[in-house]
Formats: sequence, structure tokens, C-alpha cells
Amino acid sequence: MPRITKPLSETEIKHAKPKDKLYSLADGKGLYLKIKPSGYKVWFFNYYRPFTKKRVADTLGEYPVITLARARSKRNEYLKLLADDIDPIEHKLEKKRIHAEKSRNTLEAVTGRWIKVKNSQVSEEHAKDIYRSLELHVFPTLGRMPLHKIRAKQVIEVLEPLAAKGSLETVKRLIQRLNEIMVYAVNTDLVAANCLSGVSKAFASPKKNHMPTLSPEQLPELMKAIANASIKKTTRCLIEWQLHTMTRPGEAAGTRWEEIDLKKNLWAIPAIRMKKKRPHKVPLSPQMLALLEVMKPISANREYMFPADRNPKAHANPATANMALKRMGYGRQLVAHGLRALASTTLNEQGFDPDIIESALAHTDKNDVRGAYNRAEYLERRRIMMRWWSDHIEAAAEGNLSLSGTRQLRAVY
Repeated sequence: MPRITKPLSETEIKHAKPKDKLYSLADGKGLYLKIKPSGYKVWFFNYYRPFTKKRVADTLGEYPVITLARARSKRNEYLKLLADDIDPIEHKLEKKRIHAEKSRNTLEAVTGRWIKVKNSQVSEEHAKDIYRSLELHVFPTLGRMPLHKIRAKQVIEVLEPLAAKGSLETVKRLIQRLNEIMVYAVNTDLVAANCLSGVSKAFASPKKNHMPTLSPEQLPELMKAIANASIKKTTRCLIEWQLHTMTRPGEAAGTRWEEIDLKKNLWAIPAIRMKKKRPHKVPLSPQMLALLEVMKPISANREYMFPADRNPKAHANPATANMALKRMGYGRQLVAHGLRALASTTLNEQGFDPDIIESALAHTDKNDVRGAYNRAEYLERRRIMMRWWSDHIEAAAEGNLSLSGTRQLRAVY
């Protein structure tokens, strides 16, 4: 008949005195309290490992930090694992490993991995802007926090000061980006669920403000202002280049000479530089070619058509045109991105095919097959439209006021 172990009591444990040698008090079912000569009392659980049947002991903790009741609870957890042929020591080590891995997966660390994926979907400049916004507003408080510990309340507390200042558009974008990061974390098995999905409901929606732009009738006034502005020739050329090509500020500022094909009169922007990561071609009008001639003496021996002032090996800041327009008095009337809206409005009013205009603006078609067909089919039709647009700009500039004026090309030098 097997020996029945009498369970321990709190009184027995408290009064257990140290001896010259280590000794144990058994509670039954593998649970022991070892009393060291120093008086140190430690709980142990003895068991046979599944499959190998090797006898081992695992430390459960020190008494009285681990009470008798808590020690028994841990023993019961271990017995349940053993009933499923799970080794308690291996299970504990795996839990520690998972916890350590989760602790390393901070918001900042996971964002670093996510932004590499995001960079394949948006332009390099846009990816940098996304990361900088998180770096500025979120990382100082939450950057080092493990992702699995972040809760909606904490994010709301971080964003509330921004909302109080009225920066609701910034709040909206940050919430969108944090949600994208959490979705990435869910899909890569770093967290079980996205706990930030409803954070936007804690803030008022920003008022929809359209990009400041001008009406088509104000184009002559703009061209006169550009001609009379006290700005560098490179900046002036950049503004006119963006206006003629209908490209985004970052795409225009980053123009490389190697992207220009003078045999085909075409500017081919690679996918990596485009917002939607799709290559884009711009048919070059005579006025655009005139701008290239103006820039050749300045930067033809460099990589970028519009070199930066401080570092000529880099391209001009995408905000250069915008800052120049502000200095010219267009701060609240027009931003550089609004030049695209000016072109779109004018061309639509003139009756050009909306699909051709959208293609020229590099707005992607949701139907990939149709979009690919349109890009190929529309190129020659876009060439006609771009020529009309450049002629229209030149006429608005009264010929001699624009660096792109084909009739005044010689007068530039």
C-alpha cells in the first residue's frame, strides 16, 4: 500500500527550524519545501519528465513570498501539464522566451520593420514623412513600450494635446499609421489583435480643407509673380517645371538627368519615386525642353536636375517651391501641390478627356488591367494635351516672362 503524505500546514512551515544540513518537508504530489542551514525556505516540485522519465526538480520560489496556497496552485498547474505530456520546465522556458521576444518588439522596433514594407507602396519621401511624424509625436512617449502592452487609452493620452491645439488632421494621420502598424503586427503574429481600431472615435473629425490653389483666371498673375520674384533661377525653374509637368513636389524636386530621354522627348520617373509605386512617363513639350536647356549649365554634370543649395550632390527639398510661393505672397492662396489642381481644373474646363487628365496626374486606376492599358494607350494623347497646357502657360506668361518661353529661349543666357 503506497505511503500517504500528510499535507503541510502554515504553522508547521513557520516553525520549521534550520538544521546543520539541508532537509525537506513534503506536502505530497511532488511538492516539497526545502529548508537550508541558513534558514532559507524554498519550494520545489519533483516530477518525471515525459518520454525520458528522468526525475528532475523545478524551483517554484521562496517562502513566504510563495505561500503554501500559491505553491499548491503552481503544483496543480504542473500536474495538468504533465497529464498532457508537457514538460513544465520546458513550458516555463518557452513562456520566458516568448515574453522576452515580445518585450523586444517595441513600437519603435516594429515600426522600423513595417516602414520597410510601406516603402514598397509609397514614395521614399512619403515614407520618410510617415516615420518622422511618429518619431516626433508618438515615439517620445510610447516608442520603447512593447507593442503587446500598448492600449488605446495610452495612445489617446498621447494624441490629446495635438487635438487640443486643433491639429486634427495630424491626429487622424497618426491614428491611421498606428493602425497600419498594428495590423502588420497582427499579421506577423506579434500581437493577437489590434486594440487601436477604435481610437479615431475618441477625436473629432478634421474639417476637410481642399489644397489651396488658384482659379484658371489667376494663372497670368501667378506667372508675373514668378517672373518678378527675388528667387534663385533653380527655384524658379523648379516651380515652372512642376507647373508644366503636373507632377508632385517630391517627384519634381528629385528629377534626375538620367530619367530624361531627349530622343523620345520623354521623362520616365521610376516606380520607386512615385507615390503609388508605379512608373510614370511625362511627354516633354517644347517649353519643358527649354527649361532643361536653362538648367544644363547649372546641373548637367550632376545627378539631379535641381541640386540642393547646401549639398549639390543631393536634390532640392520638395518644400522649396512651396516656401518660394509663400514668400511671393501666396501663403494662403496656393501651395506647390495646388499647381496640379490648377492644371486639372483648366484642362477639365477646356474639355480634355478626364481619363487623360487623371493619367497625366499619375492617379492610379483601381482596375490594374485597365490602368496598364490606359497608360500605354494615352501617352500620345497626353503628349497633345501637355503641349496645349505648356502653350497655355506660355501665353499666360505673355511670352517673355517665363523661363520656359520657347520664343525667348536665347534671351535666357
